[in-house]
Amino acid sequence: MLRTLFRIQSAVACAGAIALGGCAKTPVIVTPVENTPITPGPWKLTWSDEFDGPSGALVDPTKWVTETGGAGWGNQERQYYTTSASNASLDGSGRLVITARAEPANSQLACWYGVCKYTSARLKTQGRFEQAMGKFEARIRVPRGQGLWPAFWMLGNDIDRVGWPKSGEIDIMENIGKEPNMVHGTLHGPGYSGGSAVGGAYTLAGAAFADDYHLFTVEWSPGEIRWLVDDKEYRRTATSNLPSGGTWVFDHAFFMLLNVAVGGGWPGDPDATTTFPQQMLVDYVRVYQR
Repeated sequence: MLRTLFRIQSAVACAGAIALGGCAKTPVIVTPVENTPITPGPWKLTWSDEFDGPSGALVDPTKWVTETGGAGWGNQERQYYTTSASNASLDGSGRLVITARAEPANSQLACWYGVCKYTSARLKTQGRFEQAMGKFEARIRVPRGQGLWPAFWMLGNDIDRVGWPKSGEIDIMENIGKEPNMVHGTLHGPGYSGGSAVGGAYTLAGAAFADDYHLFTVEWSPGEIRWLVDDKEYRRTATSNLPSGGTWVFDHAFFMLLNVAVGGGWPGDPDATTTFPQQMLVDYVRVYQR
């Protein structure tokens, strides 16, 4: 989702087009693979947010930065990201709630297409917490409905210096409302961003992801990244899997992002079946190293 660049792209699958001006086409769906042994040794917690606090409290500013704006974020998104507790706050029961809301017709917020129709929130740990490699996970219940686009993802901490996609992007989880039982995991980097991004999808049998909480994880080691849903590996990408000419840029620290976008080239806009408000509930975010 865009920061200062605003390049409008066509249909997509990337929080990183969300991020900085480029969107990936829908990743190829892959069949979940059997879990395989991971590097020996216990994981050690290095950072977490359990979202403990009173109902209505804002997120901890020592852990999160709240981004704002309605310029489309590289994907023709319809929401304006705010700092309001009505869009991101604690629920008093150990959860972060990111709420996408419909705005009244007389809203004073300006978006790229005119008066903003929706508000939401986008949080990042940039400058607060950044780590190279390890295990990054969040237990999340996504919103539902056409045009909703929740994501849990990461960007390289050198993005302000080298730009996107040279910084690298790891999309841990993206879901779009028209695919209620599917989530996507994607990598973006030099030579494999936008339409050539490397990714896969996980399909939930017999249920929608919005029906319950699920654990979304990446395990990131030198030269390899694995994606898991509820501890089941479904995608693995290594340096040897990159397209010809692609450069592996996942050897430095990244920061995390949580957001709910509304509309855009990939999910499409909300329609008559979409109801608001819609909420993404985050039970916790935890990071580990060996």
